[in-house]
Amino acid sequence: MSVLSSLHHFSDWGLLALRIGVGTTFLVHGSQKRAMWKMQPSAQMPAGLLSLLRVLSIAEPLGALATLVGLLTQAAAAGFILVMLGAIRLKVMQLHKGFSGEGGWELDFLLLVGAIALLFFGAGKFALDRLLLGI
Repeated sequence: MSVLSSLHHFSDWGLLALRIGVGTTFLVHGSQKRAMWKMQPSAQMPAGLLSLLRVLSIAEPLGALATLVGLLTQAAAAGFILVMLGAIRLKVMQLHKGFSGEGGWELDFLLLVGAIALLFFGAGKFALDRLLLGI
């Protein structure tokens, strides 16, 4: 049991792993939204949603890169929280998707929880936040 009780000494490594996981996922998913710039509004993709996805195609990869290097991590995490709350709302309220299964929102929920953890705990010791900003 003493091994488990001493793991808190590695919390900065845990935060680094969390930043890599959350940052990489938002980088990939945000970059995939670049295709939205070629699309035209339609019944399936109204102009408002298309515009929002275009903004996210820029904001998500920038936030992801910031998270990966640990720069303004808590600000990026706050943005990710808003994005994931919107994604979950869309899937539940408009698309009527369940938590798991085809098109479910379990990944969205996991990213939301990861972003909440980064908002509360910050980037940790291995980050530009600590080096440049002292946080």
